[in-house]
Amino acid sequence: MDKLINKLVVTKLKDMIKAIRAAKTAADERAVIAKESAFIRTAIKEETIETRYINVQKLLYIHMLGYPAHFGQIECLKLVASPKYADKRLGYLGIMLLMDENQETLTLVTNCLQNDMNNSNVFIAGLALTTLGNISSPEMARDLCADVEKMLGSPNAYIRKKAALCAIRIIKKVPDLIENFLEKAKDMLRESNESSLLTGISLEIEMSKLNPDYVIPQLKEQVPALVKRLKNLITTGFSPEHDVGGVTDPFLQTKILRLLRILGANDPRSSELMNDVLSQVATTTESSKNVGNAVLYEAVLTIMGIEAEHAVKVLAINILGKFLSNPDNNIRYVALTTLTRTYHSSLLTAGEGNTTSLQRHRATILACLRDDDSTLRAKALDLSFHLITPSTVSALMKDLLSYLEINPDIGHDARSSLGKRIVDHAARFRVSKVWEMLVNLRVLLLAGDARGIDAVVYNFVKLVSVASEELQVTAARRLFWSVAKGGELVGIKEGFVLAMCWSCGEFGDLVVDSGFVTASVEDGDFGGSEVPGGAAAHFGTAPSEREVVELLETLLKGHFATAVVKAYAVTALVKLSARFGDDAVLEQINQLIAKHQVNMDVEIQARAVEFNAISGLELEVKSGLLERMPVLEVAVKEEEVKGTGETLVAESLRNSTSSMNASEPKQATPAPKPEVSAVQDLLGLDLNFDLGSTPIAPVAPSVSQL
Repeated sequence: MDKLINKLVVTKLKDMIKAIRAAKTAADERAVIAKESAFIRTAIKEETIETRYINVQKLLYIHMLGYPAHFGQIECLKLVASPKYADKRLGYLGIMLLMDENQETLTLVTNCLQNDMNNSNVFIAGLALTTLGNISSPEMARDLCADVEKMLGSPNAYIRKKAALCAIRIIKKVPDLIENFLEKAKDMLRESNESSLLTGISLEIEMSKLNPDYVIPQLKEQVPALVKRLKNLITTGFSPEHDVGGVTDPFLQTKILRLLRILGANDPRSSELMNDVLSQVATTTESSKNVGNAVLYEAVLTIMGIEAEHAVKVLAINILGKFLSNPDNNIRYVALTTLTRTYHSSLLTAGEGNTTSLQRHRATILACLRDDDSTLRAKALDLSFHLITPSTVSALMKDLLSYLEINPDIGHDARSSLGKRIVDHAARFRVSKVWEMLVNLRVLLLAGDARGIDAVVYNFVKLVSVASEELQVTAARRLFWSVAKGGELVGIKEGFVLAMCWSCGEFGDLVVDSGFVTASVEDGDFGGSEVPGGAAAHFGTAPSEREVVELLETLLKGHFATAVVKAYAVTALVKLSARFGDDAVLEQINQLIAKHQVNMDVEIQARAVEFNAISGLELEVKSGLLERMPVLEVAVKEEEVKGTGETLVAESLRNSTSSMNASEPKQATPAPKPEVSAVQDLLGLDLNFDLGSTPIAPVAPSVSQL
């Protein structure tokens, strides 16, 4: 009687769904779920067979809502043991949802799976194969491998298809079983049934990935058959059964192309057999719909992945060029990604002569730099650097600098990284030293406030240190007048200001020499016409000693100046004390240095104390200590390869942050102290200051970092 009552109060799945959807709050929903779960638990304990099917249905729905339903696993096993197809279908579905390969209860399913795979009902056998293909553990794979292998030889195409998909799972779990399925997989390539052929190719692709050395040589003989099958697909007329968007069986086409790509890699003989059919696919496939574009994309990847003829590879790049003109952003993104990957292939790595195909689409690629989609802009930017050659560097630098200017919101790290890449390529493919200097200054002006820009400052220091005096003065005056006339808009660009402090400190005597003529420079898109305050009009003018010192004083007092800028400015002042001759200016310098002996920043205070001691020395001794920074050895080595397109000798743009990280001052590794010289002994200074004979370089945070 109790069982009858329980059966009468059992609600259907539809009723439970209505009750859950009618819940107005999450608490109400949980209450409904808890009530139903309690009914189901009671039914499970009482082993109510009549309601088992409905209860498992409800449990699966509860599981999909995210609530616990693991207590229904055994009920699913009981449904699988039922002779009814409907019960088995729901039971296997429950097993796939509620269990995984790590569940201990999964071992109880093995016998049911084996029995059902050999069932005369193909649909029941299909259920068993599907379940095994979804949740098979390594142990189950070994136990049922022979049965799956047997199913691959079934006369029923439906069973062969299911068995092939199941075999993929088995070889993933136990790669040693690949040899058990290889011959069966090769036989499936002769299938006339499209679905069986599709799964057979999928099985071979997976085998080739898991054990290429063993599988690929044995599949080479299949290349002619695959080529013939692909050619039949693209030449066959309209087939309603397999047509998708005007393309005959695109799924099978893409699978064949993937397998050909694997078999033709590093194999000229196999690749030669594929050239004609790949050309046909590339030229005859309709590209007006996404279906055709998917096939073309796979064809491009296959062409670039094998030893295809040059003409065929050019055809592939032209297809990607068409993709770039597609209004769909997804297709354009795929094209940019593939072109970037293609750059590293055999077609585009042998020098400028082989980049012609890619250069044809330069305008379209650069147009993507101005697209509204940020992901497209990022991909186009990456590809743009691969377009740089000695003949295109000038034009491309303008576009890259323009990108840096019109995208100020791309983030500090991205801007500094972009700045590093720009100056790196400007050095590798430089037109002249003056041109490279202008690019460096432009990057510092546009991205000088980004974190990590000190690497570009370091690059600028290396460039100017090995340049002629004429170029040194040109750079220093441009920096000086840009900061002096640019106001806050330039003052906040820390990297630009640091370069100015260093240049004026090193070459101050030349900067103020009115008889020293600067180099002739055509600003173009890199010059100072964009600097606020009309600074460009003063670039050829020599400032006075007082103007230089007053600008440094302004930086020391300004609220925009960071501790790093102030450290550079103080070091520049002590350098200038040995280069300037005006007594009033020298007195002003001494006062400024002395003032910072009580600075709250320990680094600046220590410098000021050291420099104040140096200021009181005799001119000859002081001049020896404050000589210009010696030319860096790494800069000399880099000069030998600049302009050749080769990678620079020292990868300073990536590693210099640790040596010039002014934004986070840290304790430098102490250098071995030199022996005490007679000059040092006469100074009467604390030798812990390490004031050796090496000239002091105005680089924060440590005077020895450059």
